[in-house]
Order: sequence, then structure tokens, then C-alpha cells
Amino acid sequence: QLQLVESGGGLVQPGGSLTLSCRFSGFRWDQSAIGWFRQAPGKEREAISCVSSDSKFTQYSFSLKERFAISRDNAERTCYLQMTGHEEEDTTIYNCARTDICDISRLRDRVTKWAQGTKVTVTS
Repeated sequence: QLQLVESGGGLVQPGGSLTLSCRFSGFRWDQSAIGWFRQAPGKEREAISCVSSDSKFTQYSFSLKERFAISRDNAERTCYLQMTGHEEEDTTIYNCARTDICDISRLRDRVTKWAQGTKVTVTS
């Protein structure tokens, strides 16, 4: 059964760092791209970043590329999103997803499976 399980969300102080994890099972992990998204209340879902199946290709949202970094460990079937320099605007739900390609401009349309989401709250 295809499963995606996120972890790592929680509270973080402004300027702090947090790393989210996304563990996959039930499909050919090494043949799937992975994307990270977030959606604040009342706003459209935003594509943050994606990584190709072999980690050779990554893309980022222009506004977040200086603070966020994506990586994956295929042996561990896990994808990571390292976030630094948190701002209050980063408070929202973050989702990882299996995608069929890594293309930040079309990422939302290329999702084949969503994880459940994890909440990140930036607060002092």
C-alpha cells in the first residue's frame, strides 16, 4: 500500500531552524520525484521545492530558495526539507508528495500521492 508519512513539524522560534522528514513506502521510491508544499489559511497551496528520483536535480520556489533545502536518502526512503531563518509567515501546514516529475512551475498538477501534512508554528 502506498504510504507517505511526515514528521518533524512543531514549534520554532523566529530565526530558528527545523527539518521535516517524509518517509515513503509501497512504491518504487527510486523512480519517483518528491515535492514539498505548504498552504496557509485562505491562500493557494504553494510549491516549495522538489527533487528528482536520483537527487541530481532540484528546484525551489524563488522566494524560499535561500532559506530552504531539499534532500533525499533513497536507502532510507526518506526525503528531507531543511528550513532556516524562520519567519512568522512560515506558520502553516507543510505537505510532501510523490510527483511524477520535478518541475516547480507545474508541481501541484504532477502530484500522484499526498502525505498527511505536518504543522509548523513560528512563535516566540
